[in-house]
Amino acid sequence: MHRINRRTFLMEGAAASALLTGARYLSGNPLGLPIGCQTYPVRKSISTDFAGAMKGLRAAGFTQIELCSPYGYADFSSLQQYKPQELRRMLNDWGLGCISAHWAPTELFQKADQSISYAKEFGMTQMAIAALGPFNAKGTQTVDDVKRYVEPFNTFAEKAHAAGIVALLHNEGFVSKYIDGKPVYDMMIAELNPATTKLQFQVSALQEGYDPVTYFHKYSGRYLSMHCQDWVKDPSTKSGFRQVALGKGVVDWKAVFTAAKTGGVKNYFVELEEDPALMPPSVPYLKSLNV
Repeated sequence: MHRINRRTFLMEGAAASALLTGARYLSGNPLGLPIGCQTYPVRKSISTDFAGAMKGLRAAGFTQIELCSPYGYADFSSLQQYKPQELRRMLNDWGLGCISAHWAPTELFQKADQSISYAKEFGMTQMAIAALGPFNAKGTQTVDDVKRYVEPFNTFAEKAHAAGIVALLHNEGFVSKYIDGKPVYDMMIAELNPATTKLQFQVSALQEGYDPVTYFHKYSGRYLSMHCQDWVKDPSTKSGFRQVALGKGVVDWKAVFTAAKTGGVKNYFVELEEDPALMPPSVPYLKSLNV
């Protein structure tokens, strides 16, 4: 029942919320970029009522979304019924742009041509992977493993680049771990081909010591995208953190967005997986944020 209430708020209540916040929240935002939303938090709604979920996001003030592959993510499999161009037209009709999606490793490394063809037909310009290597790393990986995990991604990125698509490495799972106290993320970035790859920063990686401000400056121009989370410390949770709407937590968003310009960020996506009902209230904050 709790999940149903959240979806109801997102898909139906968001329209009323958007009206209450006023028209001024429908224009202007940090860096002059569209306010985006990663759709993974609303995956259950997508599987049962795709149109309702998308219209709810648009009513909340999001104008850009990032999908997950219908063939690599089970909760998005209902979208297989649409051809890529048809799916893009539907989103456009609802006032939503989509230039990016996340893909499963098997799609990029074993079915690269097929996946790139889908993205190209859709009109996407970015293809992202959430992690390289085991998502739930056991702590037994070595530096040699890092190189072994990056190599097929570079191979895929060459093919994507030839098709006019940028390959994005997202920093979750093993990517955000450490080997002998040294950050795996930096090791992977060193192995990536900067001519064919870019980076997508997961802001919640700050919880594991990866400060977005530091990385946007350290690897200036290497970034293209970011996922936005905010949180407060909560010892009652397993992780020790609890997600909140953007602007209600510990993240200094003014500093993050300022540094994002140096990093090269051209699009960003709110992603509050713990409670998708937190995403619509994040929009007014972003609309009011001056950077």
